[in-house]
Order: sequence, then C-alpha cells, then structure tokens
Amino acid sequence: MQMGLTVAFFLFFSVFLTPSLSQRHSPLNTAYYTRSCPRFEQIMQETTTNKQITSPTTAAATLRLFFHDCFVGGCDASVLVSSTPFNKAERDADINLSLPGDGFDVIVRAKTALELTCPGVVSCSDILAVATRNLVVQTGGPFYPVHLGRKDSFISKASLVEGNLPRPTMPMDQIIKIFGSKGFSVPEMVALSGAHTIGFSHCKEFSSNLYNYNKTSQYDPSYNPRFAQALRNACGNYQKDPTLSVFNDVMSPNKFDNMYYQNLPKGLGLLSSDRGLFSDPRTRIHVEEYIRDQNAFFKAFASAMQKLSEHGVKIGRSGEIRHRCDAFNN
Repeated sequence: MQMGLTVAFFLFFSVFLTPSLSQRHSPLNTAYYTRSCPRFEQIMQETTTNKQITSPTTAAATLRLFFHDCFVGGCDASVLVSSTPFNKAERDADINLSLPGDGFDVIVRAKTALELTCPGVVSCSDILAVATRNLVVQTGGPFYPVHLGRKDSFISKASLVEGNLPRPTMPMDQIIKIFGSKGFSVPEMVALSGAHTIGFSHCKEFSSNLYNYNKTSQYDPSYNPRFAQALRNACGNYQKDPTLSVFNDVMSPNKFDNMYYQNLPKGLGLLSSDRGLFSDPRTRIHVEEYIRDQNAFFKAFASAMQKLSEHGVKIGRSGEIRHRCDAFNN
C-alpha cells in the first residue's frame, strides 16, 4: 500500500515547522465540535466501525487516502474532490487512480450522517483525519489524539500531485527527500511506512520486479525465492486483469502490528521501497528497532500520524466547510 503541498501551514507559519512549534501554536483542538456538533465522535465511530465490518479493506484504503491527501497541499480533503469539465482534480492524477473506493465511501457515509445531524458544521478534512485514526485503532493499531478545526481546500488540481508523493520504484534517496521536504525525519518516514502492515498493492505496481528483471534473474534477487515464485503465480495475468493485487503483509494482512518489519529481513517485502528500508543503513536501524519492539513502533507511528494530521492544515478564511466532500461549494 502506498500510502497528497504548496500552501502555508497556517496563515503565517511555514509548512516546515518543527513538531514542537506546530503543537505549541496549533489552532486545532480536540473539543472543537463539543457544542456545534456534540454527536460528532459517536457518528464517526459508528460509521467507521460499520464500514470496516462490512468491508475489511476500508482501514488500509482510508489510511492511504489520508496520506495522499496530506502530502499534496496539506490535510485539506483536496483529494476527495471530483474532476469537472473545467478542472482535473487530484483524485484523477495518475498515482491516485488506484486509490481504493472504500476509503472514499466511508467519508461520504460519515459526511451524510453528520450533515443530517449538524449541517454545514464539520469539514471533510476533519472527517478524513478522524476516520483514519478510528480505522487504525479498529485494526489493532495505536490510538492518537486528532485535533480538530481544519477547513477544506478551495482548490484541487492533478497537476500539483507529481513529485509530492513517493512511488514504490523510487530510490531511497528520493523517498527520504520527499518526506524531508514535508518536514518528516528518516525515523518518522520509517514509522509511517509501517502503514503497509495492512492493505494490498496492485500487481502492476511491482510487476517489473517479478518478470524479466535482468539477464541473470527473472525476478529481483532481494525477494525470498519462494515468495517471488508465489508472487509470479498470483500476478501472472496482471496485464489482462489490472485489478490483481497482493497483500502488503502476507503474514498478518488485516492486523495492524509490526509483522511488516519482521518480513523485511526475510525477503518478504512486497514493494521495492519496502525492501529498500532494510537494505539502506539509514533506515535499517529503525526497522530493526521496530522488529524488536512493537510498542516502540506503535509509539513512533502514533506520533508521526498526529504530526501528519496537522500538516498544512487550513483554518479560518483559508478554507471552507464543504456541503459535499466531492465538490466545492457554489
């Protein structure tokens, strides 16, 4: 799973604030809807729980959707906006075409329920942030507080996406650079990569590692040989069926745990970027820590996710409360 920035963090602060500064000056707070929408948390919990029960891929889908939103323009729900004849929106950028529908659907369900209860009050960006946290917890992951009060973006353009999101085929230097440009350290990047402990990736995203890899090997030799053969069998028809996919963590694909990291030394990392975390000394030290200590991973992931959730947020007149998450207000 892979897990959308060009605007100011706040009206007068840079997006590259340190964590201590962003927390000290953040205008967001956990009690934002206490008076204006008292049932906000209850409605969010009911919606995410029901959706995850009926569609177990929802958690990973929403987590990826959230990441793709926040890394392009900040956490402002811009990835949810549909394209029009006059504007090609973020969700139709090439890298976003594979975003699973369950992530979009749970946000629509939550927004619909909230509009019936407290119309025009809750932003789509707050809904996405809380839904992501709830679903991480529901799959066994750590709880972290989500501060509220985000506004939704006024723009969503596919042209702003390229270069802001890491691709699984990128070298580690480039991936580190992208995360660094958003203010995230190498340890934080490795922790956020642990999101791949749930979810799946389409075969077309890593097929170049499985077939005709080079003159001496059909597949990337960094794969465990038996794993590589299993992947070749599972993805054999990917050119005719682009929906073919494989779990990111083949050992415990629906449980949020540290198995993703345990897989890497065994050659069971699905994507090149996964296996790169173990082969690069800058990231390997953190992978080894999370292999030894799941609690350390959970703590680091929770901290990085809270920081990510406040990245590039819009407040006041810099955004709006959309009536529908897939369209700007008229």
